[in-house]
Amino acid sequence: MTRFLLLLFVLISFSTIAQLKSPSEFLGYELGTQFTRHHEVVDYYEYLAKEASDKVKLTIYGQTNERRPLLLAYVSSADNISNLESIRQEHLKDTEGTGNSSKAIVWLSYNVHGNESVSTEASMQTIYDLLTTKSAYLENTVIIMDPCINPDGRDRYSNWYNQYKNSPHQVDPNSKEHNEGWWNGRSNHYMFDLNRDWAWLTQIESQQRLKVYNEWLPHVHVDFHEQGVDNPYFFAPAAEPYHEVVTNFQRDFQVTLGKNHAKYFDAKGWFYFTKEMFDLFYPSYGDTYPTYNGAIGMTYEQGGSGRGGLGVITRIGDTLTLKDRLAHHYTTGLSTIEVSSKNADKLNSEFRKFYQNKNFKYKSYVLSGENDKIDALTQLLSKHNIHFGRASKGSVKGLRYNSGANGSMPTNENSLVVSTNQPKGTLVKVLFEPNAKLSDSLTYDITAWSLPYAYGLNAVASTAAVNSQPAGGWTVLPPKGANISSDAYAYVSHWRSMKDARFLADLLKNGIRVRKTDHPFSIDGTSYKRGSLIITKGDNQHKEDFISMLTEIAFKHKILLNSTSTGFVDSGKDFGSAYVQMITKPKIAVLSGKPTSTYRFGEIWHFFEQQLHYPLSVLDADYIDRVDLNDYHVLVLPGGRYSDFFNEKQLKKLKTWVKSGGKLIAMGGAIDGLASEKGFNIKKKEVAKDSAESKPKPHKSTQRERMKNAITGAIFKTKVDTSHPLAYGYATDYFTLKLGSASYNYLKNGNAVYLESNTAPVSGFAGSDAQKKVAKSLVFGVEQHGQGQVVYMVDNPLFRGFWENGKLFFANALFMVD
Repeated sequence: MTRFLLLLFVLISFSTIAQLKSPSEFLGYELGTQFTRHHEVVDYYEYLAKEASDKVKLTIYGQTNERRPLLLAYVSSADNISNLESIRQEHLKDTEGTGNSSKAIVWLSYNVHGNESVSTEASMQTIYDLLTTKSAYLENTVIIMDPCINPDGRDRYSNWYNQYKNSPHQVDPNSKEHNEGWWNGRSNHYMFDLNRDWAWLTQIESQQRLKVYNEWLPHVHVDFHEQGVDNPYFFAPAAEPYHEVVTNFQRDFQVTLGKNHAKYFDAKGWFYFTKEMFDLFYPSYGDTYPTYNGAIGMTYEQGGSGRGGLGVITRIGDTLTLKDRLAHHYTTGLSTIEVSSKNADKLNSEFRKFYQNKNFKYKSYVLSGENDKIDALTQLLSKHNIHFGRASKGSVKGLRYNSGANGSMPTNENSLVVSTNQPKGTLVKVLFEPNAKLSDSLTYDITAWSLPYAYGLNAVASTAAVNSQPAGGWTVLPPKGANISSDAYAYVSHWRSMKDARFLADLLKNGIRVRKTDHPFSIDGTSYKRGSLIITKGDNQHKEDFISMLTEIAFKHKILLNSTSTGFVDSGKDFGSAYVQMITKPKIAVLSGKPTSTYRFGEIWHFFEQQLHYPLSVLDADYIDRVDLNDYHVLVLPGGRYSDFFNEKQLKKLKTWVKSGGKLIAMGGAIDGLASEKGFNIKKKEVAKDSAESKPKPHKSTQRERMKNAITGAIFKTKVDTSHPLAYGYATDYFTLKLGSASYNYLKNGNAVYLESNTAPVSGFAGSDAQKKVAKSLVFGVEQHGQGQVVYMVDNPLFRGFWENGKLFFANALFMVD
């Protein structure tokens, strides 16, 4: 009887497998011969979840800006799926050292870059075979599959390709179907690179994904990518530099996985490489962030990307097809699951070890500063499940970030304490350490990111554990309101953070007139610095609902206004002074298209719509010549390549507009288009070359010689002219994230932020020649032209949306500079 039931079960199982449609059968075309639109991918996963519901659980974990669903498919044995929540909870107990988990948890992330689109195709074949011919892996393994991290970018690419491809497709790499336009499919809706947003969580896709990721914290995480068409496949182990927190087991297991992949690639005669290019250092990647959370985090790179199409001729004359690319990603995906399944016990035991106290040098990071900035940082930490607390009144000793030397810092109940003695202690070390140890200067990304610098906070790294109390919110309004008295003469607020900038933007959008002070003043026993906002009842007599609207907006932004019965100040300039000017409600435009960088444009677009919440007009380079710039107060030129963009007619139009009162904000590479031109006085900084540089160098040293002129995302301490409107709200020092060695001479006047002669970075790598080049150079400045201004931003305060302390400079450029 038992044998009969077993036979019956096997027959039923084979019947189910036989009935399950493959991706090709379901879609109606052979997989790898078309690019599947995202909604069709969703349809297939929903089909599998319905037809194989005992082995597949499908969830929607979020939605993109363009309203496409974000999916996760949990794939495992019927018994595991029915006990999925208990498996998850037992696994997470391992982070506390109390778990007894026996399952391997493998998370596969596909298509983070929209035009690296083959991995989503491979995901469909992978899940189908896991449910059919490879189901043995599921007995002790839970596979979590995200078939498309970036649906908006994927559909942008697949729709573009389907529109422009030849029929049949053309393998000539010069053909249109292999050459995307300016807005390609790589990025998400706001043109952000989602593979560089894991730690910063500026994008809605990242925020929603990480919430679920932290509910699982898998043993293995794979991020599937594509690279140039002429490159063979890359898989683990990664290249140096490895961050010092990467464990020996994490290193060794990458080798184990790589050798297993190589076995399958060798059998097919496929080319591949390892230990090159793709390192494990910058914390915001899809391989490093999981690594710093205990996983074996890896990047797999297939040649192809947006240039690949359905087929393309490579440099050596071979034809690389979408089918080839699919087969490679499919193979490494299954190989990863195979190795993980065979090593489930080892993965679990090592995962438990990872979450034991690491005894790092610095036991606590203590931060003090503006409550708004601390509040912004705690919001980020909460999203990472990083614990933090409040300090007590006293002082703490350790390495001071501001000076780079040991010392002490006073603390109070508003000081933030973040300890490395917690489950997320490794991630805390990586994100907070003053200067990450770099084993090799040849890196793939920036080399500095320390959060105290990024958030503009005074900080100490302490080798001793600092006691703290549980922390709530840092900003609390009084129970009876925002301190708005209906019979006051005026209402005053400080200008210190992006929260204040959002408050101002909201006031202006709602027609409330606001003044700013260009001199410090005190009134009613309170002192106010330059840039403080003054909202008078007299200026707003035109608004019948002025008080109720002001109250509503102040509560919305958690702003505590100080009501005053007079405009007669105790010290400084009275409210009717010429030094207390009305803030113009600016109409703002930004240049898009070539010559701008899509990333740099996207950062500005996202800043206005998702951070400042202020309207922005987008003017494309294709038609800006036909636009009357007099319709706008501000024009922003994002970073990019402008060397061949501005012709004499365009420059004349810009100069005329500025001189008549316009404000031009030139960022990064846009400054090159203005430098040394007649009428714009900013000049590139020239450095005399050392005669030793003319000596021949060995070919093998070429790359490292170039690094002498490179700055790979390093942090520098700059000087700030706090009296300049561009610097309102800042202290005399500012830590800037410098992304390259482009440098410009000081302006004759208007140097708001600048580097002096000492240019050794406080964190990150900067080549010796690059340090000489940026010495005594401009960072942020303003040049007056007639009635208007040109604002120069050599460094990018909006870079990837995470350098929080730089954003007020950009707000100042919009609202304070006049």
